[in-house]
Amino acid sequence: MRSTPRHLRTARHLLAALLTTLASVAALLTTTAPAHADTTICEQYGATTIQNRYVVQNNRWGTSATQCIGVGDSGFRLTQADGSVPTNGAPKSYPSVFNGCHYTRCSPGTNLPVRIDTVSTAPSSISYGYVNDAVYNASYDIWLDPTPRTDGVNQTEIMIWFNRVGPIQPIGSPVGTATVGGRTWEVWSGSNGGNDVLSFVAPSAIGSWSFDVMDFVDQAVARGLARPDWYLTSVQAGFEPWQGGAGLAVNSFSSTVSTGGGTPGGPGQPAACTVSYTPEVWPGGFTANVTVGNDGPAPVDGWQLDFTQPAGQRITSAWNATVTPDSGTVTARPLAHTQRIAAGGSQSFGFQGTYTGTFAEPSGFTLNGTACATA
Repeated sequence: MRSTPRHLRTARHLLAALLTTLASVAALLTTTAPAHADTTICEQYGATTIQNRYVVQNNRWGTSATQCIGVGDSGFRLTQADGSVPTNGAPKSYPSVFNGCHYTRCSPGTNLPVRIDTVSTAPSSISYGYVNDAVYNASYDIWLDPTPRTDGVNQTEIMIWFNRVGPIQPIGSPVGTATVGGRTWEVWSGSNGGNDVLSFVAPSAIGSWSFDVMDFVDQAVARGLARPDWYLTSVQAGFEPWQGGAGLAVNSFSSTVSTGGGTPGGPGQPAACTVSYTPEVWPGGFTANVTVGNDGPAPVDGWQLDFTQPAGQRITSAWNATVTPDSGTVTARPLAHTQRIAAGGSQSFGFQGTYTGTFAEPSGFTLNGTACATA
């Protein structure tokens, strides 16, 4: 038998060892860092879930042209967005991600719908990815209804336009401007024939933002488009494209709706209370932050705080509450999301005012008719 030369045997051994090492490395990489492939959805109303918390929906309803979304761990991207519709009408779709219930589909583990006046806070955040070769808006939707419905169209839709590209405009007509969440918005109001629409349009594109949904809900309540005893049914973030749209993305989305604990008391229920009044004063003007503490064993809903402003003082604006009249004996009442003061908890509001003479703090604080201690 002819033997293999030693140098060839050595080379073969080295090659075999190298191949074994490479195979081990490949197996390790496959085990520890699996490749991630997006879920592609092209069905008209196709949907999936992400983070076991939110629903992502293709939601193509205004055109028969193909639309596809690629859904990843934290959001989605429009991978195909064929077709166009006239810019003086409705958009062709609303690909979006949502927390809550939308047309019988509810996101996993959601606590929505919930009554507006039981919500203590509803923090949310969104990060968008934009393109310039399309006509669209980047829209965050908040849906409100008199009933805790989980299907069909709600009565009031709040739209936050983070961006718009092209000759499009919100439903209805402009009704002024408003400062909400520390930003200034152009406000539009109208109806699409099926529900009321209140829109807040950013003056320039917002790529990402964290905010409290209830700041916008309060606006709808103040404008008579909702009531505190209505229900928040869903919050959604996505795009309304009229032409094109491939490449638009929701990079990330989060939504939490927190409600007060305990068994609610009736509106106007009296309670033991403590008031902390903290003013900041300058010549002729002041601001005051007021914290109302519930020292009782049960939560209080529908509260009002009465107190007397010293002579010469006038309230010019307020936040987190309405305060009327502007002088003398005044009453502070909560907004939609500050209706409840939990047992052992508190609510805070503030106001700005003017004064003549010497500044002094108010007196005689009463919560729903019960005198409060001052801290």
